[in-house]
Amino acid sequence: MRHLMSPLDFSVEELETLLNLAGDIEKHPEKYAHACEGKKLATLFYEPSTRTRLSFEAAMMNLGGTVLGFSSANSSSASKGESVSDTVRVVSGYADIIAMRHPKEGAPYAAARKLSVPIINAGDGGHNHPTQTLTDLMTIRREKGKLDNLTIGMCGDLKFGRTVHSLIKAMSRYENINFIMISPEELRLPDYIIKDVFEKKNIKYKNVRTMEEVMPELDILYMTRVQKERFFNEADYIRLKDSFILDERKLVDAKKDLCIMHPLPRVNEISTKVDDDPRACYFKQALYGKYVRMALIMTLLGVSADEDR
Repeated sequence: MRHLMSPLDFSVEELETLLNLAGDIEKHPEKYAHACEGKKLATLFYEPSTRTRLSFEAAMMNLGGTVLGFSSANSSSASKGESVSDTVRVVSGYADIIAMRHPKEGAPYAAARKLSVPIINAGDGGHNHPTQTLTDLMTIRREKGKLDNLTIGMCGDLKFGRTVHSLIKAMSRYENINFIMISPEELRLPDYIIKDVFEKKNIKYKNVRTMEEVMPELDILYMTRVQKERFFNEADYIRLKDSFILDERKLVDAKKDLCIMHPLPRVNEISTKVDDDPRACYFKQALYGKYVRMALIMTLLGVSADEDR
């Protein structure tokens, strides 16, 4: 039995197999319509979610399985004081696999010690969001045809963004990846990521203040929200915020095959006018998340396509 706690739990070779499976599911969904027939997924979401929870549920139902669970701590026995450990031990008797989101870092790890079924970390505080990283990897490979020899611009809140940190760690395992970090001084990438990933693996990176100065170099632009609450005073936020809003004007010098990504939800960091640009991949990115989660559920349950059974 295997769990997924971190995007690095899979080797590069295992990721290749997983992404190949996700790609085949996208092309031939009918092959997988009954792969998880008779299986149950429990979604234990202790904090709000739209895309992650619904894509897990859609993934399991598209595989022919069923879903049970709760969408907030208030609708579970956590509101009565029940521990996460007790909840997952009980639920493991009702389901074959669990997807869990929790505001406390490490909660899925603690839960996994008591489980006899696989558990997937669907986000634990500011720590990890491995299925979003798998989604990002599928999007990059699907849109660019590769996961190496790329220049990736990370824009916005790079200090607190768990999706940014996870994707950097995952992409650092591929050849010739060049990172460009686009953010205000207040929201720059943490030093530990620079030391543990960039410097340790001798990966090229640079910090810049605006998208425009590096836009022609980028193969991928990964947008995140510049959060007002992260600034010490409103004047600094107002002065800087427009520099990190992507609009049509900032894309004038971008490559024709640029891939614009965003983990969503979007607030105002990408103009809605950009949605019609063929380089906007963030809604396709959300769809790819369903295929990745279908492949992940199958992998952890050890089931195969209908025609292979």
